[in-house]
Amino acid sequence: MTAKTQPLREYKMNGMPFRRLGPSGLRVPLFSLGGWLTIGETVVGDPVKEIVKTAFEHGINMIDTAEVYAEGKSEIEIGRVIKELGYRRSDLIITTKVYWGVRHGSPNDTGLSRKHIIEGTKECLERLQMDYIDVIFAHRPDNTVPMEEVVRAFNYVIEQGWAFYWATSEWSAREIEEAHHVASKFGLIGPIAEQCEHNMFRRERPEKEYDPIYQKYGTGTTVWSALAGGLLTGKYNDGIPEGSRLATHSFMKNTVKSLQQKEGQEKIRKVRELSKLAKDELNTTATALALAWIAKNPNTSTVILGASKPQQVIDNLKALEVLPKLTPDIMEKIEKILGNKPKEVHPRSRPPLDKLAKL
Repeated sequence: MTAKTQPLREYKMNGMPFRRLGPSGLRVPLFSLGGWLTIGETVVGDPVKEIVKTAFEHGINMIDTAEVYAEGKSEIEIGRVIKELGYRRSDLIITTKVYWGVRHGSPNDTGLSRKHIIEGTKECLERLQMDYIDVIFAHRPDNTVPMEEVVRAFNYVIEQGWAFYWATSEWSAREIEEAHHVASKFGLIGPIAEQCEHNMFRRERPEKEYDPIYQKYGTGTTVWSALAGGLLTGKYNDGIPEGSRLATHSFMKNTVKSLQQKEGQEKIRKVRELSKLAKDELNTTATALALAWIAKNPNTSTVILGASKPQQVIDNLKALEVLPKLTPDIMEKIEKILGNKPKEVHPRSRPPLDKLAKL
């Protein structure tokens, strides 16, 4: 092996906890690196390499991207820096997603038809300069395609060795259930994980709707927007700073508008209280508290971190120090501040059975 192809460094966990990705045997770091909004878009070139290198050195060996992120440039940047850094492919967990496509000339350039799933996956591999992806996600559900076609297409991708597993992103519990029914009926492989938005302000779907899916299929989540678009960091407590995500991304304009309304102001009030609790009782930041809170959920397989600079990765990983401090008492205080815990679904009251009946 020449010096050029010799890995710069063997992977070391460095204290990073690992969890199984859903019911699969794949173990993923509790915190992973994501490419949405940053890699290939606001961050390109050497800065991407520094972010990936910093993450790897702190035990993060999983990187999540998608064909649509920066119109494919996110995958290109990630593939390039991994090759330049010389990391061993088997030391890494790479996930990407298909649905939105990178072109919009043909009706088949998007969606979950067998055609786009297969062609889209092959193009993802080309941009990443890799032979396989660890997990390929269906980036959204597609109700214009029969579920059997979707499941069979992802199974074909796995059979070809282009991916080891497949998963869903922002699917409803009903759609995930249907995919498992199809897989069971035809002896196919079902999805192992769901990439969902989950944070202190977005709880109904991941904590209530998905509960039967967790129980029945062991589904794990790869959480995105754990900081609610940066709101839970506390940086918007006194307005919107110049250069922040809400100030620089046009699609965030609805979020900016909502913060000026009553509901948004109430969220900011809660973040101020959370910030105070984090500082006074845990000696940490609102950011670390919010990330640790998501990581504490047993259904969370990994929390995807966004970063525009290496220091952000390091700062976000302070959540690992906070995690063991989240005692039942602290969790109760957090719930009191949030006041939005999803209500449990109880069966309607029914009369007792005959005393001689089998319970």
